[in-house]
Amino acid sequence: MAPSSRVKNNGTKAPTGTPRRRWVSLLTALTFGVLSVTGVLAFILPFSITIIGLHALMGFVFIGLIGLHLVNNHKLLTGYLRGPTLWATAAITVVLTALFWWQPGPVKTVLGWSGNLGPAMERFVMAADEMVFDYSPSPDYKLKLTVVTGPSYHVDPPPQVAIWLENQDGYHIKTLLEPGTGAAGHTPYWAFKLAGWERAKRAADEAEPEPIEIDAVSSPTPNASFDPADYILPEATGDSLPYHLLLEINQPGDGQPSLVHAVQIDNRLPRTFQLLELRGYPKRVDDEDDPEDPEEWALYFIDETFDSALDLIDSALLTIERGQ
Repeated sequence: MAPSSRVKNNGTKAPTGTPRRRWVSLLTALTFGVLSVTGVLAFILPFSITIIGLHALMGFVFIGLIGLHLVNNHKLLTGYLRGPTLWATAAITVVLTALFWWQPGPVKTVLGWSGNLGPAMERFVMAADEMVFDYSPSPDYKLKLTVVTGPSYHVDPPPQVAIWLENQDGYHIKTLLEPGTGAAGHTPYWAFKLAGWERAKRAADEAEPEPIEIDAVSSPTPNASFDPADYILPEATGDSLPYHLLLEINQPGDGQPSLVHAVQIDNRLPRTFQLLELRGYPKRVDDEDDPEDPEEWALYFIDETFDSALDLIDSALLTIERGQ
């Protein structure tokens, strides 16, 4: 009887293998199971750095286990290298690799079924010396806002930050970065602008279409557009609309209102570097002419009551790269 086998009660042989082989085989099988599950989840679910990270790191573990598997079974595997099977399997592997790499129409259709659309368009990193916000809704448009922090900035607790876009008329068109949950009170100007946009959207959705008599054909009013694509990704640079990026920041516990920084953006330049300017601080005013919505916020010039809040931000640089 071979030393690597034992006899069952019914007389048949059951392979046992060496302890090392058993460990390697079981670990390989279990690791492959994790890779299979995370691979399927990465395909059907939205992008998750946790799933992708687990899949990638377990992949490195699997590579090491495959190396041990080759060492344990090198004699048997060496026999597989002889004969036409090797060349046939190599050819199949090369064809599939090239097919998946170049991604012709059918392959792209299959990939289109995936719920994983890649990393989020927005990324916000808050460190001790700077805050960096990246926004890339298209390969042809990359926005980066780099905020160098000042001496009043603290990470514990961190400041509440909101970043959004407005058209030339000052209407909210898109929020790029929301403040933390329940922190809208620390960024009241953003909350006010967002609430106005939500009311306008609800009213537009609930309004019943009415017949329109066309007397003349005219182009749309540029500043009336609420579609972010009209500003960020215009079909033609000459038709692009200027817009504004605003940043509202508030350090909890400093006893001072939030501050709003802003910059106007023009798409006519393929690459721009612009510094945000301090626009002011928000203050609530009552609109007696609108009893249904008496709350309104406006920006006021900085006065002598501000001290440490002015040192939250040292500078804020906006960089935009656009495709030709």
